[in-house]
Order: sequence, then C-alpha cells, then structure tokens
Amino acid sequence: MATIRERQREVQLYRGQIPSPGRPTVAWREDRVRFWAAIAEGAKTEDAAGEAGVSSPVGFRWFRRAGGVNPCLCPSVSGRCLSFGEREEIALLRAQGLGVREIARRLGRSPSTVSRELRRNASTRTWRLEYKATTAQWHAERRARRPKPAKLAVNDRLRGYVADRLSGAVRVPDGRAVGPPGPAWQGRNKPHRGDRRWVQAWSPEQISNRLRVDFPDDESMRISHEAIYQALYVQGRGALQRELVACLRSGRALRVPRARARQRAWAHVTPEVMISQRPAEAADRAVPGHREGDLLIGLKRSAIGTLVERTTRFTLLIHLPREHGYGVIPRTKNGPALAGYGATTMKDALAASMTTLPEQLRRSVTWDRGKELSAHAAFTVETNIPVYFADPKSPWQRGTNESTNGLLRHYFPKGTDLSRWVAEEINAVAHTLNTRPRKTLGWRTPAEALNEHLRSLQQPGVATTS
Repeated sequence: MATIRERQREVQLYRGQIPSPGRPTVAWREDRVRFWAAIAEGAKTEDAAGEAGVSSPVGFRWFRRAGGVNPCLCPSVSGRCLSFGEREEIALLRAQGLGVREIARRLGRSPSTVSRELRRNASTRTWRLEYKATTAQWHAERRARRPKPAKLAVNDRLRGYVADRLSGAVRVPDGRAVGPPGPAWQGRNKPHRGDRRWVQAWSPEQISNRLRVDFPDDESMRISHEAIYQALYVQGRGALQRELVACLRSGRALRVPRARARQRAWAHVTPEVMISQRPAEAADRAVPGHREGDLLIGLKRSAIGTLVERTTRFTLLIHLPREHGYGVIPRTKNGPALAGYGATTMKDALAASMTTLPEQLRRSVTWDRGKELSAHAAFTVETNIPVYFADPKSPWQRGTNESTNGLLRHYFPKGTDLSRWVAEEINAVAHTLNTRPRKTLGWRTPAEALNEHLRSLQQPGVATTS
C-alpha cells in the first residue's frame, strides 16, 4: 500500500497542482467535425447535431458559442499524437495487466510515450491512478488547445477605434447625442420592429479600409474586416462586446452559414404552381373568378387574410383569430402554430371563404410566396381551386392585391394589433371597399361589377351580392 501511495504522490508532483477543468466533454473532435460538416452542407442545427450523434441542446450550444462561424477543425490530430482508438487500446491492455513496454510494442509506439500518457492523462477525480480512454482523450484535447490571442484583445488603441466606429453616437453640432436609446440587448438574432439606437454603424469593411487612410504609417493599426466579424460573433474571441452586433446593418446575433443562405426559402413552391402556369384568361382579366391573395401582418403575430378578384376588384377579408392557448402555452420549436395563420389554419380559413362563392367565381388563387399557404396542395384537393405563386421579389405580379392592401392599411395600420377585430368588423370593412366607386371600373363599385357579371350568366338559382 505504501508503494501505491508513493507512486500517487510522484504522479501528483509530476503533473502539478492543476485546477479542476470541470466535467468531461460529451463529444470529441471527430463529432464536432461531423457537426460542422453538416452545417456547411446547409443542414439545420438540430439535424447537424443528430448527424454528429449528440443531443440538440449540445448542437445549439456549439453553434451559438461559435457565432455560426465554422471553426474549421482538422478531421484528425497529427499522426505523432495518440488517437482515441489508441487510447482505448491502452486502457484495455492496461486492464489486462500488461506492462508499459508490452503495450508500447503492440501499439508500435515508444515506451516513454505510453508511460507519459498513463501519468499525464489518468483520472484526476480519484486517488487511484485509473486510466480511462474517454477521460484521457478529454485531457489531451483540452491540453492541446493553443488559442491565439485576438489582435483586438491585445491592442487597446485599435479596439477603441473599431468600437467607436461601430457604436459611436450620432451627435448634433453642439455635441449632444441624439436619437432613441433603442431596446435592451437580449441576444436575439435580429431586431424586431421598433426604434434602434442611432450609432455611426460603420461596416467592418469600411473600418478596415479606413484604417489605412487614418494611420498610413502605423502598421499596428491594421485589421481585416473578417477579424472584426469574428470578434463580434465568436464567443471565445472576447475582444468586442457581443452587444455590438446590434450596430451592424443586419443586426444578426449569429452568422448564417453560406449553404443555408443558398437554400430555397420556399420549398412549398414547385415549378407546377408558378404564376407562369396560370391560365392566360387570368392575365387579361377577361373572365372573373381569378383572385389574388396575401396577408396583412400586425403586431404580436396577428394577421388578416385578403382576397381580391382581378376583374371586378371584389374583396374578401379572412378572419384569422388566435388559436386556443396562444400566450399561455410556451412557444416551442416546431410546435403548433397558435398565432392564427399557420399552414393548416390558413388552409381551412381560405377554403371556408372560397366555398361560399358561386362555382363560376372560383377559378384560381394567386398568392405570394409566404409559408402560410404551404398546404396549398390540400386546399386544391378540398376545393378544386388551383393555387399559383408569384415569382420572388415580384409584387407587381399581384398588383391588384397590393393596391387593395394599401387601401386596407387605412383601417388596419402597420404596427397595430389586428387580432382585436372580430369577423363582423372585418366584414364591415370589406363591404365598405366593395361599395366604393373605382375609377378602373368606370366609377362603378366592385359589388355592382360583380352583380352585372352574375346577371350576364343568366343561370337560375345563382345568388347575387345585393
């Protein structure tokens, strides 16, 4: 027993009095490499965590601490260093009672390498010199870190210059700072509607290039714009305060991986439902029944659906009340859409409104590319009404609807809560627009134009809007 204690004491003196590094990590270098490789291919953080074999919270923590910036880890350590597989072999052979030289011979390593490994990376949480492969790998990876100090962290003058150009106050000639204070920093990804703090807000590229103009002879006052971005986004850099990302034009707290930005944002829009596939009769407005639709968005995720008939400009407003539990049930990722315009809710509300119309007035619907109508295929099956989507960034392809939405903003201004209005009040606004004379209709009202069309059909039993 005395011999064991003496050996333990020797090992403690050899390793030194190191502070506890905390608990071992839940994944190794190869796991992180797989995680960031999946991110680089455009996978969501949750899916990338599954690819790496770790839990979703671990994946989100890795992504957040890196600021969305790929650390570009090497797939494996250098061949001169022991791998995790070799450490597992050492642990197994050691448990079988083999000596250091025999283990080294089987691994093809030097005996001093194995001896040093057993002393350095044995467990520090017990008096017994237990060697576990996972704990040893954790010690080795922690010890191998050689973080290079950021240039902004060691150069106070350069850091102050960058911070002033990012967050410097906007001042009037007498030196007073002006503008709203802006919201408190909460680490959210992008600023929501509301006042933002007025700052100089130079871009990192402007700062980087301006340094050469302001300090032409001082080589210490040089930094790339990428280094400024990493100082803002990467948690471990620690040179600039994280709150300064709110001074960037985008205001993003996390970077968006390039592959994600290239992904299609509208996966529900296929070539078969593009506006180019819409019948020609809808384009020339000769035949009523083709409609354009969109959402009016208000505060607190409130919305009202709008449908406008292209020929007569007859408007339908769709009431989208809150779902039961909104504001009570905590918001969860991929949870139920309780705001009132989720895909299923929007599909049901739109179908209920369209089925009240005569069959001759239910020819097609042209929508913008919002995901609220991602269930358009089910809507078409239920109502037999085809749905078409406009091209990206092409609001003029739905000009009738956009013009009507401008009129509706007189009653439902931006920045107001639209969920306070009940269906009866919304229908009253629609009736007001439909009984309003329009120049494009020869000063007739949309209701009168629609009634004239219905009379021209000369079909008994067809209801009118009067």
